Amino acid sequence: MTLPKIEAIINSLDITSITQERKLLLAPLVVYIQEKLNSKSEIRLNFICTHNSRRSHFSQVWAQTIAEYFKVDNVICYSGGTEATALFPMVAETLQKSGFKIDVLAEGTNPIYSIKYSDNQHPIIGFSKTYDSNFNPSSEFAAIMTCSHADGNCPRITGAEIRIPITYEDPKVSDETQEQESVYKERSLQIATELKYVFSKI
Repeated sequence: MTLPKIEAIINSLDITSITQERKLLLAPLVVYIQEKLNSKSEIRLNFICTHNSRRSHFSQVWAQTIAEYFKVDNVICYSGGTEATALFPMVAETLQKSGFKIDVLAEGTNPIYSIKYSDNQHPIIGFSKTYDSNFNPSSEFAAIMTCSHADGNCPRITGAEIRIPITYEDPKVSDETQEQESVYKERSLQIATELKYVFSKI
């Protein structure tokens, strides 16, 4: 069961606000998850962005959380980049304000975070890595491209069974502005809403 504040946020997300155009982008992911579930296979979702610092982490965390919310079993979510940088601190802060329990496991230029969405499930381990890192699956996964730059610059994701572009505007545009907090929250909730739609269709 998801933590109470997270549960309340997911309950409040309005999937009727999603446009038909976005639903068409999300449809292949619905089909992939359903087919894996029907065959009783593990559902491995690897969310990929250029730096694995913002959108891919929001997507990984919300997908894992919403799978738990809808009781869809055997879902394992990952994230990666075309290069490794660091999980941007505002991402962790935004998630914390949404009810996630966040602990820093290791400091440094690429900190490692424990991100808990449920008292009884393993935390998500959040840090920046390349999509083909040993931490990520090497085969039998869906590559979900969360930014157009990574999608355009990665013509082939080795080991992926399917490649699904579901791109989002980078909240980085608001860094060092007064709008930063609201822009990160908006992007986080947009991603959460679309993933709620996806798992509601399973």
